[in-house]
Amino acid sequence: MSKTLVLDTNKKPLDPIHPAQARQLLRNKKAAIFRRFPFTIILKKTCPDIEVSPLRLKIDPGAKFTGMALVNDSTGEVVFAAELKHRGFAIRDALTSRRQLRRVRRARKTRYRPHRFLNRTRPDGWLAPSLQSRVENIKTWVEKLRKFAPVEAISQELIRFDMQLMSNPDIQGKEYQQGTLAGYETREYLLEKWNRECAYCSVKDVPFQVEHIHPRAKGGSNSITNLTLSCEKCNTKKGTKDIKEFLKKDPARLQKILKQAKRPLADAAAVNTTRWALFRALKDTGLPIETGSGGLTKFNRSQQKLAKTHWIDAACVGHSTPTLNIKGIKPLLITANGHGSRQSCRTDKFGFPSRYVPRFKFVKGFQTGDIVKAVVTAGKKMGEYFGRVAIRTNGTFNISTSDGLVQGISHKYCSAIHKKDGYNYAN
Repeated sequence: MSKTLVLDTNKKPLDPIHPAQARQLLRNKKAAIFRRFPFTIILKKTCPDIEVSPLRLKIDPGAKFTGMALVNDSTGEVVFAAELKHRGFAIRDALTSRRQLRRVRRARKTRYRPHRFLNRTRPDGWLAPSLQSRVENIKTWVEKLRKFAPVEAISQELIRFDMQLMSNPDIQGKEYQQGTLAGYETREYLLEKWNRECAYCSVKDVPFQVEHIHPRAKGGSNSITNLTLSCEKCNTKKGTKDIKEFLKKDPARLQKILKQAKRPLADAAAVNTTRWALFRALKDTGLPIETGSGGLTKFNRSQQKLAKTHWIDAACVGHSTPTLNIKGIKPLLITANGHGSRQSCRTDKFGFPSRYVPRFKFVKGFQTGDIVKAVVTAGKKMGEYFGRVAIRTNGTFNISTSDGLVQGISHKYCSAIHKKDGYNYAN
């Protein structure tokens, strides 16, 4: 497991400790639980000045998931890891639904209301809500981890792929003196773009070769838009043939490849749009910021023969990456749920009001989104339940557990474990 975060009596971060040591402190009543997610304890007695080892917070931002890791640069130990699932696509779908409902209402045979599409201005640096939420989620967790751990530096994967290096492999400069790093940039981009499969036969989980769609022997260029992935068998079979000749019996695949070659990466575009906004937000923390590319991340991970996960990618970001010790680390899985809706009432698919939404948020001290533990001592639902609660006015709640939804649990059996903060957690 990840190490337990520790605060002193003044809420100053100390060195994280092993979970067994944290259990011993809690058992001996020398510490108390300060926060459940991430699990943090606070000491009850003032301790003399203790030297604290600085940690580096490493971030691998993505369109759907962002990996985070706290790394001790001097020892290479990963003390904490998390994977944050964004809700950008949920926001996009909600805005699309709202826009459609408003347009339908405007088109009904009621009083005439003219279009007002041009009555809004956007400030410099404006991002779409689905993209801005990604930046805000990462900012939120950077601030949280800074409160609970001695973070002294930040590493961010600023660019997914170094397009300049791919366009000109002979570029010079100290930042490119990485030997085979240029190849990693190109290969990683192509793996993402072509879904990690052969473009000609769709085989997966085999060694791939970088192949020219239009062969160089017939005037093809080294442009990234002219490169694809191919297994050894297909690459040998194609040779120097033009792709139209090679796939003349499979026109559907030919059109697919030609279309895919020109299409940019959707997820990479989302990350590319938000990268500088996130960089500026991290710079506002006042901590030194190190940046790196996706190719460098893969290079570091491959050199240490580590598995590909979001949090391991985060631990491998940047030139400062030491030899990592990830033994026993289990990441905290975080899902961004938001803080609910501000709709006055719910609507049906035609936009008409369908049910009432209560104005109050709390029932018996609980609100929807709290993480609770319910110990039911009587009745047909006897047992212990742990999960996210959905409140009801009558005081019987629904609890979303790892095993499914449990309905009709009285508030009398519930105790709050973690108050609503817009996120859901799992280990």
